[in-house]
Amino acid sequence: MKEYKVETLIYYSKLTFDKYHIVDSSKKEIQEKLDIYAKDGWRLVSTDASNFGAAVYIYLYFEK
Repeated sequence: MKEYKVETLIYYSKLTFDKYHIVDSSKKEIQEKLDIYAKDGWRLVSTDASNFGAAVYIYLYFEK
């Protein structure tokens, strides 16, 4: 039977002229999470993102 897990990452927007600052700042942390889960045998099957106020929520869906 397959196992499923969701990892939620939250990033907050800041006042800047760089509209890609969340993308640039989140890449390293997301890659680290992917590496950790891959070592444990998890496979990324889907992603999603939403925003609320000044926060961006990134959801990583894994299965094993």
